[in-house]
Amino acid sequence: MTRQDNTVVAEGPHEDARADRVVAVVVTYNREQLLAACLDALAAQDRRPDAVVVVDNASTDLSGTVADSHPIGADVVHLHRNVGGAGGFAAGIARAVAVSGADWVWVMDDDTIPRPGALAALLESLADSPVRLSVLSSRAVWTDGTDHPMNRARTRLGASRAERADAAAAHGRPIRTASYVSALLNADDVRRLGLPFADYFIWSDDFEHTARLLRAGRGIHVPGSIVEHRTAVASTAQASPGGRFYYDVRNRLWALTRTRSFTALERVLYGGRTVLGWLTMLARTRDDSLLRVGLRGLVDALRHGPRPSATVLAADPESAGVIRRLERAAAR
Repeated sequence: MTRQDNTVVAEGPHEDARADRVVAVVVTYNREQLLAACLDALAAQDRRPDAVVVVDNASTDLSGTVADSHPIGADVVHLHRNVGGAGGFAAGIARAVAVSGADWVWVMDDDTIPRPGALAALLESLADSPVRLSVLSSRAVWTDGTDHPMNRARTRLGASRAERADAAAAHGRPIRTASYVSALLNADDVRRLGLPFADYFIWSDDFEHTARLLRAGRGIHVPGSIVEHRTAVASTAQASPGGRFYYDVRNRLWALTRTRSFTALERVLYGGRTVLGWLTMLARTRDDSLLRVGLRGLVDALRHGPRPSATVLAADPESAGVIRRLERAAAR
């Protein structure tokens, strides 16, 4: 049935959620030890994923070998060119949906170490939700157990009392975007609304993609699902971005100005908050080279939008073909 706001509401709890086919997608680049720990953690889940896809982003260390030889038996995609996390997730999510037949896609970076009950907690919330869900996110902590500032899911602005109550019934809170550091994506919504944009390379690909899935869909943050994000330091992307500031500027502007993933009000609010963060960072660092990097990102964002993901993956025809098929289906 549906409510007057066109939200799809289940007749009762999703009792079959634990039986849905969950495919984990891990993107790796030159982190063989962290990748091994991530795959070990997936194998140790109380409720293991039904399949695992690892996308090796043309690593120059032994990451690809670790993925191939790990006893979890992953489907390993060896890319010929490093297309960044965004390209890796586009290829991996496409393979999980189109090849592995996922009902749900559980995405994470190679430095994400899920605790044993992480997936079970997500599926428990899914089963208990009184409404259809598009995205569920985990609580990401740093190595000291504190919440990681890089991976805080944004609470949905203006969530109604009913939305908050529905989320609480599923042991969570309503969200508007989520990080790919452990997010469970509804594969039907991916088929309908498309994949992340591979051309983002790094940063904001998850921000835009989950916002697209959640513009008309429901999502919740599940604090009982815990993963450890083993970054070198506990900080946000803007703490010390260096040359990556180019992607931060270009991609955030792409997300907010060249997609329909956000409402006009959200563009103003998220855009204003982002610009304030950039200005604060530039004032703190007083680094002219960083300003030049950001301006280059601004100019490129204004000049053109992201290329088609299949074009970005052109060096890997198989992955490009899978992406192309899904994109054609979403466009119908």
